[in-house]
Amino acid sequence: MTGVFAPAHLGPVRLRNRIIKAATFEGATPDALVTDRLIEFHRRVARGGAAMTTLAYCAVSPDGRTDRHQLWMRDEAVPGLRRFTDAMHAEGAAVSAQLGHAGPVANAASNRLPALAPGRFPNPLGMRLTRPATVDDLGRVVRAHAEAARLAVESGFDAVELHFGHNYLVSSFFSPRLNHRDDAYGGSLENRARLALEIARAVRDAVGDRIAVTAKLNMDDGVPGGFWLDESVRVARWLEADGTVDALQLTAGSSLLNPMYLFTGDAPLREFAARFPRPVRWGVRAAGGAFLRSYPFQEAYLLDRARQFRAALDLPLILLGGITRLETMEQALAEGFAFVAMARALLREPDLPSRLRAGARSLCVHCNKCMPTIYRGTHCVLATD
Repeated sequence: MTGVFAPAHLGPVRLRNRIIKAATFEGATPDALVTDRLIEFHRRVARGGAAMTTLAYCAVSPDGRTDRHQLWMRDEAVPGLRRFTDAMHAEGAAVSAQLGHAGPVANAASNRLPALAPGRFPNPLGMRLTRPATVDDLGRVVRAHAEAARLAVESGFDAVELHFGHNYLVSSFFSPRLNHRDDAYGGSLENRARLALEIARAVRDAVGDRIAVTAKLNMDDGVPGGFWLDESVRVARWLEADGTVDALQLTAGSSLLNPMYLFTGDAPLREFAARFPRPVRWGVRAAGGAFLRSYPFQEAYLLDRARQFRAALDLPLILLGGITRLETMEQALAEGFAFVAMARALLREPDLPSRLRAGARSLCVHCNKCMPTIYRGTHCVLATD
């Protein structure tokens, strides 16, 4: 068999086809531990035909969470994580853990811990200033990634995905707009990429060839003065040369400054506003458009940028970005992409890969109204079951 539904290898892992469930925060870990609801969320995807599902978001430390309800990797979490991976394997799917540190995207008020960043600047998510990360802080973060990866192996994961996007900690160091440091982690691109390369090396040293290692890399931040394609391609080449990752998943946008740049389509301002108390709700409705901007949706909207990486690298690439049609997946494979990743469409139809194989079409209308549901359990508001 060839094409989308042919088996393929991701590093040491054999996947049953080329469709990966991308990481989407599930909102299903109120005590920062695996729950039955979290398992069922992913079990439906595994049963629905995806080759691998990605658990998001597994913070490497308490201060690395976007808020205190997020799962973070520690010994206490391993029994639940093992139950999680066993459930996915029973459905025939591989499973990946997205590892990362939220950095300036962390809600310091919720975590009751400072939000680390390259420097000091206002964090709108926690209404506090970020804390400039010291060299010791960064060493701790590198070691925490390695330990989290070791725990992922112990928990039965087939892969880990390193979160190098969306202006989370590593991505914020890439950004000339956010990183004004004058030490070994600031200034030149080599310095701004140092944290990412150190993390990737530490994780590979920790896991060896027992599991696959991928990285989710921003192609561009979508903000003036931010990380851009020319620099991102250079970082991708360094990762390839190091041999630390088995594939790159290419993404874009800033959860801190411009989140809709990743999602594209309508910005669900009214739905986001409804999640907050009345005074905040009015503010979101009045000024939220400056933060949640609307971008026209088109199928595979990251493809043009991703082609520049395909031309520059031999490393396997995972194409993300509004991919719902089988024809688009086949086109991506024909152009040399190794895998495709889906997210929002699988909220509407967890069994979409099996349905596509049978000739069906996706029902996702890209309304983005699933985005505000992360606070009470991520789901499609149009789904009937």
